[in-house]
Amino acid sequence: MSAIPRYGRAAICLGGLLFSVATAHANMGNLASTYGVLQADIASAQALSLFNSQVSATYYNPAYLARDPRGELTAGLFHADHELRVSSRGGPDPIVRTGGDVLEDEPSQQVLIGMKTNLTSLTRYDRPLYLGLMVGIERYGKEMLAFNSRTSQEGQFLNYGRQPLFLNIGGATKLWRGIDVGLAARITLHASADLQARSNLAGDTTRESLSVEAKPVFRPIFGLNVNWGETLAPDSDSWLHGLETAFSYRGYSNTHTRVQANAVIPGTIPSPGLDIAIKTLDSFQPEIIAAGVQYQFERMRVGFTGELQRWSRLEDEFERDTIRNQANLSFRDIFIPRLGAEFQLNDIFSVTTGVAYEKSALKSDRSLDVNYLDNDRLVFGLGLSAEFAQAPVFSYPVRLDLGYQYHHLRDRSFELMSSDPDVTVNPYETVSADGEVHVFSGSITLKF
Repeated sequence: MSAIPRYGRAAICLGGLLFSVATAHANMGNLASTYGVLQADIASAQALSLFNSQVSATYYNPAYLARDPRGELTAGLFHADHELRVSSRGGPDPIVRTGGDVLEDEPSQQVLIGMKTNLTSLTRYDRPLYLGLMVGIERYGKEMLAFNSRTSQEGQFLNYGRQPLFLNIGGATKLWRGIDVGLAARITLHASADLQARSNLAGDTTRESLSVEAKPVFRPIFGLNVNWGETLAPDSDSWLHGLETAFSYRGYSNTHTRVQANAVIPGTIPSPGLDIAIKTLDSFQPEIIAAGVQYQFERMRVGFTGELQRWSRLEDEFERDTIRNQANLSFRDIFIPRLGAEFQLNDIFSVTTGVAYEKSALKSDRSLDVNYLDNDRLVFGLGLSAEFAQAPVFSYPVRLDLGYQYHHLRDRSFELMSSDPDVTVNPYETVSADGEVHVFSGSITLKF
């Protein structure tokens, strides 16, 4: 047997061992920025998220935690059902797809837990201080870390898939009359694994040593909101009392995995062995700058939010990704407009709706081996809330929320390319990508 096939089999055996646990489909998207966290965020297409006093404010605008002095405990479920399609437009060597036109239909399913409390009594000062914590875990609490970093000849979608651990913690206080500030942190995990092994060509290992660790990485979130009536006209019945503005800054974050391995195969790969180093990005959230305005009428509020998402940083991240660095991907910063409204039907029930248009951040229509697909999308949301001041069993108010969101992915063409020696012509296929996503959420909140 020649040395080249032996080395190839060794690399395949080692690679299979390293990535045997990476079976979940993840993405460059993020639960909070792609869909929304709680019902108010999902139903308003995130247009009212900067003005949501629930615990999801720790991500969108931590300052708004101070707008409702009550504490709360929230539990919720989230389900996103994807049907992402790709259809061939022909080419020199088109792929035969076993699943037909549907490229991805695996759902994302999260259990959400949140807590907000007033910490003012723990200090010696009269200034109010609020703390919020929000946690989301995939597969209804069974999967804290989900990823699959790979190349694909069929094509793969950039933004949709299962979501890794979502964790935010933050606090807020009143700065001056009508002005609140807040600071929070988004926490992601950077995992690393080191493997030392002796192996034969059948993949049987001896004298193995494996260490795995995951360290938390903190990224800042800042929020500021102003109620102009309370600030400028606190003693008058001015129209300014219904006007609020908010600003939020969310630093970029990512989840990545690093694998360092060394294999010795006696008679084929002598000591010091074959080194394999892999660093790959599991998920990415861009730097986001958001500003919004809301006006509160007697039984209705309307709001508009504009978001600047700086995806261009992802180009540098992929250059350091050993699985995707050959793709030469190009991204652009995008602006997302969001418009939402909430109607108070009576003392118990309210309805929320919203719409947003999100342009694709992916500029490239071809990416060697990786073959990423992404679309412009129209997002529509609708939700129903009910707050019971005198609920059975409980001595505190109880809030129930149901939300729905629909994503329409506009048709877009891509050219697929491969460095496989068996592929003699590039691009080997032109495809059209589109799809739709249905999102359902529900939560119960105890206010105290």
